[in-house]
This record gives sequence, structure tokens and C-alpha cells, in this order.
Amino acid sequence: MIQNLQSAMEAEQDLHIAKHVEPENLPAMIQPIMSLAQSDAERDMLLMSLLTAAGSCMPNLYFRYGLTGKKYYPNLQCFIVGSAACGKGIANLALELVSKVHEALPLVIAGDSSYPGFYKQLERQNGRGYIHESEGSVITDVWRSSVTNYNTALRKAAEHEPITRNRANNSSCIACPQLSVLLTGTFSQYKALVPSIENGYFSRLLTLFVNDQQAFNSRYVEPANGSNGVMTIAAQQLFDLCQALYKSRPMEFSLTSEQRARLGQHLETAYPALMQLLGDNFHSVVLRMAVHIERIAMVLSALRMADKLSVISHQYSDFHCSDVDYQTAEMIGNKLILHMAAAYRMIKGAEEVSVPKVQPLDQRQMLLSLLPKEFEMKTLLEEAKSQGVPIRTAGRWNDKWVEEGVVVKIRQGHYRKCLACA
Repeated sequence: MIQNLQSAMEAEQDLHIAKHVEPENLPAMIQPIMSLAQSDAERDMLLMSLLTAAGSCMPNLYFRYGLTGKKYYPNLQCFIVGSAACGKGIANLALELVSKVHEALPLVIAGDSSYPGFYKQLERQNGRGYIHESEGSVITDVWRSSVTNYNTALRKAAEHEPITRNRANNSSCIACPQLSVLLTGTFSQYKALVPSIENGYFSRLLTLFVNDQQAFNSRYVEPANGSNGVMTIAAQQLFDLCQALYKSRPMEFSLTSEQRARLGQHLETAYPALMQLLGDNFHSVVLRMAVHIERIAMVLSALRMADKLSVISHQYSDFHCSDVDYQTAEMIGNKLILHMAAAYRMIKGAEEVSVPKVQPLDQRQMLLSLLPKEFEMKTLLEEAKSQGVPIRTAGRWNDKWVEEGVVVKIRQGHYRKCLACA
């Protein structure tokens, strides 16, 4: 049944991320930057780039996860996979965002670095860094001789595990690396870094596929209203935020009990449908998506502190996630896991293509599994919105469920799932 549902929804599934994020629900600092994007694909790339870059500039923030209460920091690692002329260049605005922070506090690590050079610079920066590379060929050419070392180092950094080096005349250890990574390139370049689905880095590296081709146009703008002015203001705001966080005490971020329960519900009911489609090897991606979602929520929440710099050190010893930021982070995670599923299938199939087509998975089944045994149309539409499913599409899916006997209509606007689906 799941495969039939998958086939039925392929023409309906919208895998764009930012399209389902209301601009006013984003932190004020990045709203003007997002307005510079001209297409859904550009908005997706820009949003993930900004969140990744901004997270590298947020010291003294962490959340605890798992039975051991392990600390995680706001460092995301993301690879944007796309062909030439798909507009990947917009991701470079993220580099402009961190430029002022980098001037005062060395942060950016060049992708064109040998592994010893990368390690030494990260060590000099006390384990903190941001790798931004828009040319995937640079990564694959330079890293080819040390791809195993890089892969291991990036994997450990994603979990803040110690990165050690032991040489005859030198040994050292970066105890708690806090490294953010934003890379763009083709699928073959992505696969050079993540050669197999069993590779531990696969589930730790967020993947965004872009299939859109950017149309030619001339974008002439007045400097005061163009990207330069917007980015100058945002870079200063991020610098001020970074400076305030450095001066503050360590602050623990946490989801509310209701948000934690909802995230757990995702893991228990929605994502297993993906594992049924893809197999048990996808399990690590499902589990780590919880960490990715909480990291994204933490970055969004921290960006909002830019308007409250004077009270950070006094009132923010701990802070909770707002419902708006959690819903945004959850929706981003729901879309990204579909992109990662596409990467999973392409790596497993070893297809030699520059940009795999992201085949939609069974989001219809995922949505159904999240509904209570008896539900109202209002409940369905609210859940659909949180999943990034258009209202009209959710309505069509419900009509199809009724037609297939998966859902029974009790009365107008009220429905009950059949026993097999409850």
C-alpha cells in the first residue's frame, strides 16, 4: 500500500522548504536577506546557508540530548547539491553574514586546505570554525588525498567528539570541536565525501538537492537597497550578537515538554514509514534528525536575541524554544529528511548523475499516521500545515482516503481512521 501511495503523490509533493515558512515567522535579522532570493530554490538554499553560517557565530549556547545529557552546540553541516546555473551562488551571502565576526575573531577555514592545515587552523581557533566552499571541485581536488581524514574529522565535529592527531614529533587533541560546514557542488562531488550509506558522516551531513535551473536575468539594484546594504546591516547585527554571547555565561536551550513530546511522536510514528521504504540503514538518519531539528530551533531562537542584547547576560541563563521557532524547525526537518532520503537512494544505487531528481516519499502516509483515531478536518489541516503540505492537497488526500476505505466519514467534517490505520 505504501508504494502505491508513493506513486500517487509524486506529482503532488512539494519538497521546497522556505516556501512553507512564513517570512514574518523568521527572526527579524534574516528577513531582509531572505527577500533577496528570487525563486523557491534560491530561498531554500539561502535559508539553509544563513542558518548554517549564523550557528557558527553563537558561542556559549548548547542543549542536552539523549540519556546521558550530552551537550550539542548550534553547529550545522550542510551540502547543497545542484548543477551549474541552478543559483547556488546565492549561498555566498552566508559568507558575507559572518564577515564582520571573522574580522574580529578568526572563524572561516578555507575549503582549499590540506588536512594538516585544516587541523592546525581549527586548533588555533580553539576548535571553533566555519568552512564555506561554493566550488565542490576545490573540495574533491584538495581533499582527495586526505578524504578519509576529513570525513572522520567532520563526522567527529558533528558530534563534538575529540579530534586527535599523533605524530612522531607532535601530538594534539581538539577536545570539543564546534565546526559549521556549508558546501555546494554536484552529486559526484558530494559522493566523493560520502561514498556509502554505511559511512557515519552520511547521517550527520544535511543534504539539500536543487534541481531548478536559474533563468537569465539582469538584476540591477541601487546599492542602498541591494544586497550590499542588507548584508552590511545583518553582519553588524550578528557581530553584536556574537559579542554579547561571548560575554555571557553558558546558556542552555531546551524545547518545552509539549515540543519534546511532538518530536518524539515524529520519531515513533511518522519517520518509520521512511524506514519501511528505505530499510533499516536509514534509521541513523531518522534518529539524528531530532538533533538537527533542535539545532535549527536553537539557531532561530538565538537570532531573535539580537533585539535583546542588553539583557542576554542577565536573563538568559536558560531559554526555551518558542512554538513558532519549533514549528519552523520541525517543518524544515520534515523536508530535509526527504532530501536525505533521495541522497540515500542515489548513493545506494551508485547512479552517475550530476543532480539526482528528488523523488517524493510517502508523506501522505506520514500525515495519516500523525492524525488521531478520530479527527476533524481542522485537525487534519493544522497537521498538514506543520508538514508543509498545501491545504488543497491535504483535502484531496483525505478524499482519497475515504474513497480507498482508509478513513470513514462519520459526519460533516468528522472522520475516523479504519482499524488497520489507527
